Amino acid sequence: MNYQELDQAISKRMRKWGIPAVRISFAIIFFWFGILKPFGLSAATGLLKATVAWLPFGSPDTWLVVIGWWEVVIGITFLFRKTTKIAIALLLLQMVGTFMPLVFLPEITFQNGNYLLPTLEGQYIIKNVMIISAALIVGGTLFKKQGN
Repeated sequence: MNYQELDQAISKRMRKWGIPAVRISFAIIFFWFGILKPFGLSAATGLLKATVAWLPFGSPDTWLVVIGWWEVVIGITFLFRKTTKIAIALLLLQMVGTFMPLVFLPEITFQNGNYLLPTLEGQYIIKNVMIISAALIVGGTLFKKQGN
């Protein structure tokens, strides 16, 4: 087997397993991180509560539970191809809230008010751009043309 054949064989396997791997990764991450929130065990509890404290309805503790279970549902729906569109919709809605600390809590998400220097919390939030991108790629594989 020459280099080009090896390269094609590897690419073929990556095409076959890439999307399922991303879906399963999403399922693990969202379920795991989500289930910690209702039990107050998440490292993000303080940040999440500070982010939602200004909301005119619901307490931060209630929002912690709601968001945690929302993430669990995202994780579960990513497990099944038939519910992946639901998972992506829920994920994109959840991401709106995920980015809120960058706007409402810049003193926590950026160092000394410098928007080019995110804190660890800010980095944790900004990496969600990659999660959104991966969700768009997965979603782009779900549509089948008529006749295929």
